[in-house]
Amino acid sequence: MRKKQWYLVVMVGLVTVMTLIGGCIPVDTGTDGEESDTGSFITSIWPMLIFIVLLFAMMYFVMIRPQRRRQREHRDFVEQLHRGDKVVTAGGIYGEVESVSEENVVLKIESGTTIRIAKSSIVTKQYEEEPRIG
Repeated sequence: MRKKQWYLVVMVGLVTVMTLIGGCIPVDTGTDGEESDTGSFITSIWPMLIFIVLLFAMMYFVMIRPQRRRQREHRDFVEQLHRGDKVVTAGGIYGEVESVSEENVVLKIESGTTIRIAKSSIVTKQYEEEPRIG
């Protein structure tokens, strides 16, 4: 099972268990058999608070944290670009890095033409394909 799916299964399981446990908490009754207002409020608010906290934790671990990791990896990749790297842009253009500046990269494409693009539009390096046998 993939890591993301594992987080989701655990969080949904915790939310389900906490919801079921919250429904099983007995209501505090007063001396004359009537329900106490403060006791029922406190026992009814805890499962809801735990549910909200678990929901935010699930959102963080499933969505926010992996996205930040991908952004950090892409930023590090773009900062390490240097002349001669073969790259692929977001638009699908294959080229070789001619020069790198603060925000721009000049690419030399197959026809010998050079184009200037934003650093952030470079997606990945172009790796040489290994020859297939058979």
